[in-house]
Amino acid sequence: MRVYPTSALRNVALVAHSGAGKTMLTEALLFHLGVITRMSSPTEGNTVSDYEDEEKRRGVSLFTSVIPLEYKDHKINLLDTPGSTDFIGEVISALWVSEAALLLVDAVAGPAVGTEKALTYIEKFNLPALVLINKMDREGANFRQRLEEMQELAGLRLIPAQLPIGAGPNFQGVVDLIHMKAYLGPDNEAADIPADLQDQAEEARQALVEAAAESDEALMDKYFEEGDLAPEDIIQGLKAGLKERSYMLVLVAAGEKRIGLQPLLDLLLALVPAPDEKGQVTAKTPQGEEIQVPVSDDGPLAAYVWKTTADPFVGKVTYLKVVSGVLRADTRVWNANKEAEERIGNLYVQRGKEQIPVPELHAGDIGTVPKLNVTGTGDTLCSKENPVILPMPEYPKALYRVAVVPETQADSTKLGPTLTRLCEEDPTLSWYQDGSINQTIIQGMGDQHIDVAIRKAKAKFQLNLRVEEPKVPYRETITKVGNAKYRHKKQTGGAGQFAEVHMRVEPLQDQEYEFVWEVFGGAISSNFQPAIDKGIRSVMREGVLAGYPIVNVKVAVYDGKEHPVDSKPIAFEIAARECFKLAFLDAGPVLLEPIYNVRVVVPEENMGDVLSDLNTRRARVQGFTTEKGRAVIQAQVPLAEMLRYVTDLRSLTGGRGTFEMEFSHYEQVPRHIQEQIVEQRKREREAERK
Repeated sequence: MRVYPTSALRNVALVAHSGAGKTMLTEALLFHLGVITRMSSPTEGNTVSDYEDEEKRRGVSLFTSVIPLEYKDHKINLLDTPGSTDFIGEVISALWVSEAALLLVDAVAGPAVGTEKALTYIEKFNLPALVLINKMDREGANFRQRLEEMQELAGLRLIPAQLPIGAGPNFQGVVDLIHMKAYLGPDNEAADIPADLQDQAEEARQALVEAAAESDEALMDKYFEEGDLAPEDIIQGLKAGLKERSYMLVLVAAGEKRIGLQPLLDLLLALVPAPDEKGQVTAKTPQGEEIQVPVSDDGPLAAYVWKTTADPFVGKVTYLKVVSGVLRADTRVWNANKEAEERIGNLYVQRGKEQIPVPELHAGDIGTVPKLNVTGTGDTLCSKENPVILPMPEYPKALYRVAVVPETQADSTKLGPTLTRLCEEDPTLSWYQDGSINQTIIQGMGDQHIDVAIRKAKAKFQLNLRVEEPKVPYRETITKVGNAKYRHKKQTGGAGQFAEVHMRVEPLQDQEYEFVWEVFGGAISSNFQPAIDKGIRSVMREGVLAGYPIVNVKVAVYDGKEHPVDSKPIAFEIAARECFKLAFLDAGPVLLEPIYNVRVVVPEENMGDVLSDLNTRRARVQGFTTEKGRAVIQAQVPLAEMLRYVTDLRSLTGGRGTFEMEFSHYEQVPRHIQEQIVEQRKREREAERK
């Protein structure tokens, strides 16, 4: 593959709801350009885009793949993203390194939740966008209806740049409104516009020309004087309007039938800005000072790592976009985030899983480097003399949690390093060890996301994991003052053990634990204080009521007895443990549960159902507002009621509802629920003993 200059590059993220035909479109484009000799489909499991084992098994895209297309001395880097909302992190990463988005809409099914999510991030990243109404050859395809639905959803004007010729099985081609030509069949043969579409095409072209003219004063004057614009003027105006996000242009195609591909490629070249048209990127020095990095070969080297993967044969593969400068093979670079040097051995352009070696990558281009040591997703590679850290996008917080258990002892040793590697590859995946419930927790965007991660751990890292329901990190505390005394006496011949402790416990507000020594007159030597404190702390870690950590307790030791020979630190540690348990049970013990602030965003028509559902979850609704035609509900909800809310909310809203949550505070569990938890915990302990 040739090395392309910045001006000849186009980076386009291919985004859509699952099933809109992204992968088939890339397959058709590769076939159209002669890169492959046979078109495959995701169900066959051998498309260029979907090459991972899990993608083949499921028949859907799960990861972003790069598909470079060489066309008319240019290279279009198509980034084919997954459509499932579980893998929104892949979509965010792809959009972040693209100069434009091509948003596919199924001509039969219309826009769906994946379309909404994609539109949200296209708007957030301020990207020019083209809407492609795909699958026009399917029974039930309706261009006008899909256009109206998208117009309602988009928040921007939608202006057709193409019209379909026929629909469903009668779909024959597209009308290019810029050049007023028709392109027919899979060979995209140029022809005259059919007579029955002439009037419709003229009217649609008028709207297109007006949209082009309004982006530039000179074009507007020319349009008023001449009543029309030349194709090159229209393209100039439309490109400016797209860049300003004044509107989105609408195209049509049937990817699987290869209809509309030639005009699509021409428009991508004409309308998508080259990387250097952005001018410069705001970055930071390692000290945090903002600087401007030029998108140019002449600038200092700066390459952003937007994706990393583990390949069982190649090892770690790092996907990067050169933002500034020229990245060359067989050189050394500086990782500004990790403050470490990396060696760039071979440099590749990736096409699906195929690695095509190149000597260098110019500013704006996307490629891969194998076997980097410390570099992870979000890092910046630069020169050591000019260190710079490029910005990374904000990813949504993980909301779906599962506990994982290694199958064998060998798996236990690999658990931490493997989970860390998986999370380095995917910014929407995270893990942590929760000591209070003794579980390893993985967090992701949904059940499918977690399932893919666990299967990946097995396939690529030979780590076998079992999934369990995550426990809620309850806490135990007391509600009143409690007293107890306990004597520990052990005589087995020879030296024995003796200790007696009198203890008072009381609720404590602002700290987890306070130990007070109130023994006077030498009933217990102060030398035994550390042992008594140690015994109390060990019980606080283990819990008394249901095996959860104890918090907010003040403990006062006020009396006791010791033996001149048999009293030892271990005896007082044991006595303190048992005495604390008795005093705790005498002090009105209760369970505390974590409460979260939850923000739910749903279509207004789903608001009633969502509120009813929240009420069943013991939620306290704090209020609700509307935002861009959607209802926003603020509530406080116990974590125990939110463990599977991702799945339930999707079911309630057809996948269109979203939520975010953050920890607020702990509060007392209702008595009847506490009894159930304690009973359940008792049964679990009995089962463990057996």
